[in-house]
Amino acid sequence: MWTFVIDLDEDMSRYQPPLTLTTKMLALVADISEQIGQLSVGDDNRQTPQLRRGNRIRTIQASLAIENNTLSVEQVTAVLEGKRVLGLPREIQEVRNAFAAYEAMPQWTGSDRADLLKAHELLMFGLIDDAGRFRQAGVGIYRGDQLVHMAPPASRVTHLVDDLLQWLSASDWHPLIASCVFHYEFEFIHPFADGNGRMGRLWQTLILSQWRPVLAYLPVEAVIREQQDAYYTALSAADQQAEATPFVEFMLQALSLALAEAVQSERPSTP
Repeated sequence: MWTFVIDLDEDMSRYQPPLTLTTKMLALVADISEQIGQLSVGDDNRQTPQLRRGNRIRTIQASLAIENNTLSVEQVTAVLEGKRVLGLPREIQEVRNAFAAYEAMPQWTGSDRADLLKAHELLMFGLIDDAGRFRQAGVGIYRGDQLVHMAPPASRVTHLVDDLLQWLSASDWHPLIASCVFHYEFEFIHPFADGNGRMGRLWQTLILSQWRPVLAYLPVEAVIREQQDAYYTALSAADQQAEATPFVEFMLQALSLALAEAVQSERPSTP
């Protein structure tokens, strides 16, 4: 395995997230690109409305389950169909909010701070008092009783988010890699009092969907949910290495697995 480091000296006045580009990343980008070609076959409308809705429901259920929402795919489906569901009011509200946020994605631009805040307001409506506003206090991330990440001070959040969004807007990195880097850097900043995990996953999907619209309905969150421990391990490893590399490799692998499943599900069944 050999690596080379992306040159960060092109413009020292512009923020560049640290990243070591590895052969594993390059292989995964090639693999993912090939699978996208198989999935879309030149037509991003190939998926039926039923398949798209089913994938979106899987996306929402998995992303919320990562945050300890206990509703099943069947219960999430029932909530979105307006049926009565036996569940905690907060969890039902989380489902409605998440569906509204994912449906609103086409209205937003990935590098726009106002859109980022609108998305958080929609995602966390009725759940926290400061939905749609950056946090005003310090925050740490715990696994059980152990502090695994201390986010930057609240006073730096707006500046850090603006730097990240400006980088995303100007970046010429491949969208697959740039979206993964954004996801990690967003979680590192942890700009909101709550909802950062689901926001990071939503925003990566938005970035990818603006590159290839078919990816708006790829339930990569379901793969993350199945590999949740590895997801957190990759985040921690990136923190320890002070660069996004371990997390980018994990997310590219998750995207590859989600696409492989999607391609397989669209193949005609043989008698």
